[in-house]
Amino acid sequence: MGWDGISEFVYVAEYESFTRAAKELGMSTAQVSRQISALEKRLNIKLLYRTTRKVSLTEEGRIFYQHCRGVLDGLDAAEQAVSNLQSKPQGRIKLTAPVTYGEQQLLPLVNDFMVQYRDIEVTAFLSNQKIDLVDGGYDLAIRIGKLSDSTMMAKKLSRRTNFVCAAPAYLKKYGTPHVLSELSQHNCLLGTRDYWHFIDNDKHADKEVNKQADKEKNLRVSGTVQYNSGHSLVDAALKGLGIVQLPDYYVQQYLASGELVSLLDNYREPEESIWAVYPHNRHLSPKIRLLVDYLAERLAL
Repeated sequence: MGWDGISEFVYVAEYESFTRAAKELGMSTAQVSRQISALEKRLNIKLLYRTTRKVSLTEEGRIFYQHCRGVLDGLDAAEQAVSNLQSKPQGRIKLTAPVTYGEQQLLPLVNDFMVQYRDIEVTAFLSNQKIDLVDGGYDLAIRIGKLSDSTMMAKKLSRRTNFVCAAPAYLKKYGTPHVLSELSQHNCLLGTRDYWHFIDNDKHADKEVNKQADKEKNLRVSGTVQYNSGHSLVDAALKGLGIVQLPDYYVQQYLASGELVSLLDNYREPEESIWAVYPHNRHLSPKIRLLVDYLAERLAL
């Protein structure tokens, strides 16, 4: 059996669209459709369900896709291995990342990376919105928390922890909360959301009611401050205005110095993973792989 229709089938399977696959392959939609129809005829099986609104894989199509994807990745790897012997990493990398994490953690490391690899150029767009990598032409995204997009490949780079904390002066004046219900008596410094994340494992709760221990919980909180700036929230907490919940990279230095005190540690939610994410249908080029490996090493788990 020849290769005709294999690439077209894989791209349609991953994009769930003939039109988007055709655009990526530089072909017409009609060509892509004809190639896949011919492939199905040669195999004598139906690979795709087609409707006016959606394209999806049949059971046979899913099995065939997994094998085809592996074969194409192997070919890409072979090509890259040969080309790597003839060239050094170069060219542009376009990436996106959350704003604060990008500013504080990621881009300083990217700058260090570029000092080592002078022939690489980087374009970075920092946004807290989830960006479509394929439509935006991005090579790489840094994302935090649970991943939901199965069409993307991902490598874990690091983890982060959210801390609830306050200044000693605030706690001396207003008291220290020991259970989640006591937060309603305190001034909570809010970010873009009016709720905080916890693990609901209250040891004082009725054991029969609390059979599902360590269940994640969103607790609605309130206060006199709401900023969409983590730095400003840290400043407010340091000045004794209230209690704040923020990721470790905002508050670690102040917890270490004693300027902030960690609270409600028994209720702290699990660590969130930080991922490098890239489109499934793009085998990592040498420059992207180098950057991902560099970040993984520097952000050591």
